[in-house]
Amino acid sequence: MEVLNCPLLSVNVRVWRFWSFVLVHNWRRYISIIPVTALNVFMFADLYRAWGNIEEVIINAYFAVLYFNAVLRTLILVYNRDKYESFLAGAASVYEEIRAINDDVITKLVSTYTKRARFLSISNLALGAFISGCFVVYPLFTGQRGLPYGMFIPGVNNFDSPQYEIFYITQLVLTFPGCCMYIPYTSFFASSTLFGLVQIKTLQHQLKTFRSSEMLNESTVVLNRKLQKLIEDHKRIIRYVKDLNDLVTYICLIEFLSFGLMLCALLFLLNIISVMAQIVIVGAYIFMILTQIFAFYWHSNEVREESMAIAQASYSGPWLNVDDTIKKKLLMMTIRAQRPLEITVGNVYPMTLEMFQSLLNASYSYFTLLRRVYN
Repeated sequence: MEVLNCPLLSVNVRVWRFWSFVLVHNWRRYISIIPVTALNVFMFADLYRAWGNIEEVIINAYFAVLYFNAVLRTLILVYNRDKYESFLAGAASVYEEIRAINDDVITKLVSTYTKRARFLSISNLALGAFISGCFVVYPLFTGQRGLPYGMFIPGVNNFDSPQYEIFYITQLVLTFPGCCMYIPYTSFFASSTLFGLVQIKTLQHQLKTFRSSEMLNESTVVLNRKLQKLIEDHKRIIRYVKDLNDLVTYICLIEFLSFGLMLCALLFLLNIISVMAQIVIVGAYIFMILTQIFAFYWHSNEVREESMAIAQASYSGPWLNVDDTIKKKLLMMTIRAQRPLEITVGNVYPMTLEMFQSLLNASYSYFTLLRRVYN
């Protein structure tokens, strides 16, 4: 199966393909990456210009970091496009193999997780487009000239005509490719981990039922053949999670550091502003950071927990009256399954809900320290 026809992965891959980040190579790649990168440089230059105005710096830093992550994700994706394409092609092939299994439980499992992955991908794109639209139209309702994102070009006054109109329209146009550079990667991560769960839960079900009640007299040779296939599936799942971790681990590290700092800064800003409209906006920024980080850690934690549940599934199978060679293989599989499959932050820390809680605790601790020093 081609990855573009794989319903679980195709939503995000089609967006990447449209911008020629993967599968094809054309002019769309350059008209998205180069202008958005230039805009991001001017956004960081504006932080230097506004240094000293803490409210302006924190708000502009939020957008600068957001666009920096979008550019970084895309550059890594394009640089490692062969690895991503190989990973996606392999996932599509396995998806077709699992979907072809004649088992009602597995069929329902594949259908459920496919719908969930597609819903996440489509809703993330829709929500991202809506929020991006709010970003770019908000300055029109402030009663004064303002740009959606702070930017500074030496020697140019952003608020004189016609520069203001040109810059505003430019930022308006670049918001769309910027959204497409950022959102699909998050959805790719979620969809890939969901497909990892499909593979793991399929293996769990097959381990529990590899010896059916209608065929208790199956020969040792037949059972050995079935079990060997399940062992190969377990090895494939281990490789899958490792390959996914290799693709995303350093992106997760950058997100961990940047969004941890931004969460601390926004909490501090929320503490010093008094205008209700600003409080609502900053609260929305904090909510978006939390949901973004939580999506990564929740799905990674699910993969970790379910991978260890393979051991329980192996033990729960019909192994009591089988040959000792099969029991030994099941025992070895159980021992291996007790080592969790993990997606890590920079190949250092596993992405678990406990790690997510630690990130929140650290951000809040730095916020309280910053507030005390400021006061």
